[in-house]
Amino acid sequence: MRRVVCPGSYDPVTNGHLDIISRASRLYDEVVVAVLINISKKSLFTVEERVEMIGEVTKEYGNVSVEKFHGLTVDFCRERGIPVIVRGLRAVSDFDYELQIAQMNHQMAGVETMFMATNPLYSFLSSSLVKEIAQYGGDVSGLVPEPVQRRLTRRFSES
Repeated sequence: MRRVVCPGSYDPVTNGHLDIISRASRLYDEVVVAVLINISKKSLFTVEERVEMIGEVTKEYGNVSVEKFHGLTVDFCRERGIPVIVRGLRAVSDFDYELQIAQMNHQMAGVETMFMATNPLYSFLSSSLVKEIAQYGGDVSGLVPEPVQRRLTRRFSES
């Protein structure tokens, strides 16, 4: 069975993330979306909310599961016998950073990294940008799945 992990903070999950997850699900038998618990970073959504949102927007893919984790991605992979990490690349600047991480992951644990070019529709998209637009009442409907848009609207109307 060919297994792969798509790690990230997903705060929140965007259409760009979903595009990479969807494409990976067509290439691999099992895709594990690993949601990073980063206690040093202030997140808009709790890790439980992020896991729930990703589960909701990926439920149509029968081979995608969602888990939370903290620590090193290679440790997550090693503990679960996952040999490959899939990462989306938006621009050359992403590649410079991601290549260093990929090489370190391979050195540390023999885990391979597969880079997937982002769909040009989403090459500008980031969770940070989505949060900023939503915070000021902007329309994020083309940037995130509908359930995520509802949660963003609700979250920012509470503050």
